[in-house]
Amino acid sequence: MTRIDFYILPDTTLEARLGFACRLAETIHGKGYRLHLHAEDDAMAADLDERLWTFRPDAYLPHARLGSDMADSVAVTIGHAGPPEPHPEARTAMLNLAPDIPEWFSRFERVAEIINQHQQVLTAKRACWQTYKQRGYPVKAHQLRG
Repeated sequence: MTRIDFYILPDTTLEARLGFACRLAETIHGKGYRLHLHAEDDAMAADLDERLWTFRPDAYLPHARLGSDMADSVAVTIGHAGPPEPHPEARTAMLNLAPDIPEWFSRFERVAEIINQHQQVLTAKRACWQTYKQRGYPVKAHQLRG
């Protein structure tokens, strides 16, 4: 069964949320997972693509946007529409930055949700939390300090 982790940030900005997403992506990738970053829309996917190149000067996180020629050859993908191709031999995780839960979330071993203190994000992610719990998924909260 998919394990769900919510990371709760004290910040209110999208900048803080996406910055943390890059650091968390690096950690998840470092633990050997094949990771998909599910963005809200194409603009957020493009922003994440750029940030993953620049979030830390000494970091390198090989990644590609879904639909690109490199998407099947890297361990980190970014998209906003459909799911990445399945990789049954790999440990898989998804970082969900969209307001809703994609219907295909359960194909991943782990799902991470990032909450900041922006009212729209709080409202959307509370609904996600309730949906996961109602469906019987194990959900854990990680309260992060500023």
